[in-house]
Amino acid sequence: MSDNPVGWFEIYVDDLSRAKNFYEAVFDVSLENLIVPADETIQMLAFPSNMEKYGASGALVKLDGFTAGANSTLIYFSCDDCALEESKVNAAGGSVETSKMSIGEYGFISLAKDSEGNMFGLHSLK
Repeated sequence: MSDNPVGWFEIYVDDLSRAKNFYEAVFDVSLENLIVPADETIQMLAFPSNMEKYGASGALVKLDGFTAGANSTLIYFSCDDCALEESKVNAAGGSVETSKMSIGEYGFISLAKDSEGNMFGLHSLK
């Protein structure tokens, strides 16, 4: 592969408004409507991104037939210190599954569930 292996992610949700509130509260960002012209039944809210920087962007997606919480993919969000975002999870309607722990020379991770039951990870170098 000549590029980063992940180019986009989607987090499927049951309640788009609730999930939007959760992610905006935990990461202090504003999600924006992403219009899918080919299919008006797909509702998407995109995370802010900078295509000139490292990493992938993605969106929350509400789509009939795709329920939240039953996926087998784990997304890790990059953080300066994952303890900060972890500290916001419960108040935003999620739950911390594994508190900040060392992964040796690769930094630290936390595991949490969002307001929809989706597991996600937080990663930081400190």
